[in-house]
Amino acid sequence: MSTDSGGTGSGSSVEERIAEAERRLVVAAEVAGRAERRATAEIEALEADLAKVRAEAEAEREQLRLRHEEELQREREAKEEAISTAEGRLTEIEAQADATEERMQEAERRAVAAENAVADERARARDGAAAWLREQLDTLRREAEGK
Repeated sequence: MSTDSGGTGSGSSVEERIAEAERRLVVAAEVAGRAERRATAEIEALEADLAKVRAEAEAEREQLRLRHEEELQREREAKEEAISTAEGRLTEIEAQADATEERMQEAERRAVAAENAVADERARARDGAAAWLREQLDTLRREAEGK
């Protein structure tokens, strides 16, 4: 394997090189182990940070959802209150309209009754005037016959 000509010397040199290579391998393995532990620790720290950020984001999202739900509930209640108020006002207006309609119908009935009373009074007046005229005519005829 080696072309070194000193038989025992070369074996010793190879062994020294092997020992040195083994030491370097052990050192490299230790360095690699430390690097792996650092990388693992860093990954775990990043995962913990990610979990924390996710938890904070979830908490914030939940707060936003709750605020949104509360806002929607307030808007629903305000809408229901407005509808209830409008319905109450509509009921009042309908009652007023019904009362007005009844008053108008009563006024129409009174107007018809008044017109009928006026017509009856005119008829009585005509009848009275006609009776007076007949009496006057009868009186004039009797006077004319008597002469």
